[in-house]
Amino acid sequence: MTVQQDIERQLARQFAPLFLDVTNESHQHSVPANSETHFKVVLVSGLFEGQRKVARHQQVYQALASQLEGPVHALALHTYTAGEWQSRQEQAPASPDCLGGSKAEQGRV
Repeated sequence: MTVQQDIERQLARQFAPLFLDVTNESHQHSVPANSETHFKVVLVSGLFEGQRKVARHQQVYQALASQLEGPVHALALHTYTAGEWQSRQEQAPASPDCLGGSKAEQGRV
């Protein structure tokens, strides 16, 4: 099972999502080819009703604690209620371009 599949399985089990999209964005960063370290998660769940974004994110971090301790370096979270998702016309924001960050790219090697 890939890291992405593990994340999808865990979130589906924990949140009974109305919509779930997990995208591996590792290729957009300074990591080796075929890495599974950077992910974007769009999660729509009725469990988020009445919760602030911070509480929603904390729940996702808790559900993915083992992945965050291991292979996952970065997790972009977009968590919505059904109403919020509809008001966004079922579109999550695009991820920004990676600005590098590698010491080699910054001339510090």
